[in-house]
Amino acid sequence: MQWSKIGVIGAGTMGQGIAEMLASQGIEVVLIERTVEKLEQAWEQIEISLDKQLDKWAITASEKKLILSRIHKETDITKLIDCEMVIESISEDLEQKKQLFQQLDALCAPSIILGSNTSTLSLTEIAAATQQPERVIGIHFLYPVSKIHLVEIIRGLKTSDETFKVTKRFVEDTIQKRGIQVYESPGFVTTRLICVLINEAMHTLSERVASAEDIDSAMRIGYDFHYGPLEMADRFGLDSVLVAMERMFREFGDVKYRPSVLLKQMVRAGQLGTKTGQGFFRYDKEGGRL
Repeated sequence: MQWSKIGVIGAGTMGQGIAEMLASQGIEVVLIERTVEKLEQAWEQIEISLDKQLDKWAITASEKKLILSRIHKETDITKLIDCEMVIESISEDLEQKKQLFQQLDALCAPSIILGSNTSTLSLTEIAAATQQPERVIGIHFLYPVSKIHLVEIIRGLKTSDETFKVTKRFVEDTIQKRGIQVYESPGFVTTRLICVLINEAMHTLSERVASAEDIDSAMRIGYDFHYGPLEMADRFGLDSVLVAMERMFREFGDVKYRPSVLLKQMVRAGQLGTKTGQGFFRYDKEGGRL
């Protein structure tokens, strides 16, 4: 199947990355957000990302212009009606997602796959809000979307084999990433494992075993991580990490998922990572370490 137009709902960090990645693959993208202001903020961040690639000679100025021309900013959800797939990437709020999928189910033709980029929520529960749960599937990208060549394809209880097969072909043939099949479980594979590591790094910092810089260096250099666990948490957003940890703690009841006290303190202080410029480390407005 040739994909020509895909809808992306939510222009936060992940939505921006998904939209940019799809547009760079030659796909027209309808990027939906609630307000024009949020769309403009997203557009600015996508431009910054492309400019960084331009500086490294990874793309040309004409390629940057072409990528941006494929991203269409909209606040009206009905603009998704002629999209061949819709990927939702709004905040991790179950009720909001269920309401959105109910709208999409009524708006989009039965053949259109409805994907969610959720990292922790139940696809079965989201799909239950629709009349056609068999076409709802998790398409979980990892940050940063353009650099991480893995996508978790999550099956809800009623996700059909055909929906999974089409989604896997899209992931592997169209956007050239490795797709792994995941059956629904809190946190799936990547979030479940990485959050435990991040939480343990925070415990290690709280106990003054090592500095934040040295903890991250240990994992980044010693185990060839792209980012250390604390910087990773900053880039995910400490508030998002806390929500994920609290949800897994509720679901599993295992103390290893209980969020670090330090994490709760930092979220209460508004030190959320790159989005606020301050987390375990300090960042400029482009997300670079200071």
